Amino acid sequence: MDKKMLKLTLKSLVLAAGVGALLAITPAKAEDASATAAYKDIEATLGSVPDMFKTLPEVAVAGAWAEIKSVQLNPNTALDGKTKELMGLAVATQIPCQYCVYFHTRAAKLNGATDEEIKEAVAMAAIVRHWSKMLNGSQVDLATFKQQADEVFAAVRAKSQ
Repeated sequence: MDKKMLKLTLKSLVLAAGVGALLAITPAKAEDASATAAYKDIEATLGSVPDMFKTLPEVAVAGAWAEIKSVQLNPNTALDGKTKELMGLAVATQIPCQYCVYFHTRAAKLNGATDEEIKEAVAMAAIVRHWSKMLNGSQVDLATFKQQADEVFAAVRAKSQ
């Protein structure tokens, strides 16, 4: 390779590396801007930005907030707020997560759940977990289980007609 061709190749490599570096940097700045916008929206919606959002890397803040806002905080979904929070509580008791139990209990009450409904959600979660452990631990055949469950549902349906 002659000197002229070598210089041209080196210039092309340097230019390609520079463009590559620029493209790698640009999305990070865009994500930072979306994190800033998300933090502003969180504060506008909740009155402050809870530390739980600050535990996330900045590139994840906007997505996490969008998920919460579009499902959990959205009043125009198939489930009402009370049902969503009782479900959150039920799952939280089984994970277990003391932060989630506290939050979803308070959120369920804010959405109109009674103490009895909260107890029932926790009891249902415990029942499901119990039987999940029994069925999985006993290695019950899934196909047989599904067939028997369908027979039970058919019998119950027949009685209710």
